Amino acid sequence: MRLLRSRARVQVDSDTQVEGQVERAVEIFSRVEGEIRDFVRRDLAAASRHRLEDCSDLIPGNVDSLLQRLSGTTVQEIDHFIAELQALRQRLQHEATRVEREIVQYASLNEAARASMRTISENLSF
Repeated sequence: MRLLRSRARVQVDSDTQVEGQVERAVEIFSRVEGEIRDFVRRDLAAASRHRLEDCSDLIPGNVDSLLQRLSGTTVQEIDHFIAELQALRQRLQHEATRVEREIVQYASLNEAARASMRTISENLSF
């Protein structure tokens, strides 16, 4: 009966550890993503102010070209950051899968070691 409880506890502990690590990875990813968003907003706001200050002769034709230049650069930067975030997310998912697999292997090895120790203990008692 004690063996069944310990097996269940090992399984629950390993599942809880995996879930905790996955949750931590998601939390870190979300924090990094938020910091990148803040950085992009600050950087774009500063770049927009500098660009607008440089354009003292704003006439309707120049405003249109200015807006196209600003939006083109912004879209490219956003696309670049999205690609980086997707790569980071994929890497985190692969790492979470790898960690989960290693924890399961460790739990299996631990269970095999316990079974071996139990067998040796029983053989020595006879």
